[in-house]
Amino acid sequence: MKLLRYGPTGAEKPGVLDASNRVRDLSSQIHDIDGDSLSPESLAGLRTLDLESLPLVEGEPRLGSCIARPGKFVAIGLNYSDHATESGLPIPEEPVVFYKTDTAMCGPNDDVIQPRGSSKLDWEIEIAIVIGSKAQYLDEDAAAQVIAGYCIVNDVSERAFQIDRGGSQWSKGKGCDTFGPTGPWLVTADEIADVQNLGMWLDVNGKRMQTGNTRNMIFNCSYLVSYLSQFMTLMPGDIITTGTPPGVALGHSEPPWLQPGDVMHLGIDGLGEQRQTVVTWPGQG
Repeated sequence: MKLLRYGPTGAEKPGVLDASNRVRDLSSQIHDIDGDSLSPESLAGLRTLDLESLPLVEGEPRLGSCIARPGKFVAIGLNYSDHATESGLPIPEEPVVFYKTDTAMCGPNDDVIQPRGSSKLDWEIEIAIVIGSKAQYLDEDAAAQVIAGYCIVNDVSERAFQIDRGGSQWSKGKGCDTFGPTGPWLVTADEIADVQNLGMWLDVNGKRMQTGNTRNMIFNCSYLVSYLSQFMTLMPGDIITTGTPPGVALGHSEPPWLQPGDVMHLGIDGLGEQRQTVVTWPGQG
C-alpha cells in the first residue's frame, strides 16, 4: 500500500493510492497515518479493503507529510562512504546519530523556508524507515520485522548552523522549520522487494546533483533499527532517515548553496518524487 495524508496544513486527512494512482479517502477506516494505524494488525486490516469502494478525492490536493506526529524523528549521518569522503570526514565505525524536529516536517511539495541568518543551505535526498511496532534491544532479523514501510525525506541542512557554529551540534543545522519534507507517501515494506537496491536522485533547477543507490549504505536499514533499539525504545510512527549519497553542495570546491527561488526535485525508485521551492523567511527578502 501507498499511504498518504492530504489536505491543508494542519487539517490533513488519511488517504491511500489505488491501482490507478488516484487518492482514496481513508477517514472512515483510520483517523490518521500515525503509530496507531501502522501496527501490523492495522495494516493487515487495511490490506483487506476494496480500495475502489473508498471515496475518491477529486483534483490534485496538497499532500502533507505522510506520517503524522512522530514521537521521534531520528537521523543518521555519513551513511554512504562516498558522501563521507566528499564531506572530508572519516567513514564512521558506528552510525552517526542526530535528531530532526517535528516542526521540520512538512509536505513533500511544500516550500522550504530559508531561516534567518542562513548562508549555506544544502540538500540531501534520503530514504527513511517508518517503525510499525515497539522495538527494544532487537537483533537485525527481528528489527526487519518492525519496519512498517519506507518514504523519502529531504534532509535539508544549514551548514553554517551545523558546522561553523559548533560542529558537534548537528541538530541545530538540521531541525529548522520545513527542513524535513516527508513523503509523498509511505510505501509499506511488503511492496519493496529489496530496500537495499533502490536508485535515488536529486536535481536542483533541472541539473542532476545527486545520484545514488541504497546498496551503497554503510549501515543498512535493518541494522540501523537494531542499532538504535539498543539505545532508545523505538515506537510505532517513529521515523529514521538514513543518510544521503554524494552530490550535496557541501562537497563542491565552490558550493552552490541553495538560494530563494531554487527548485529541488528528487525521487527514489518505488517511493515517488518530491519537489520544493526555496523561499525566504516571511518578512525577509
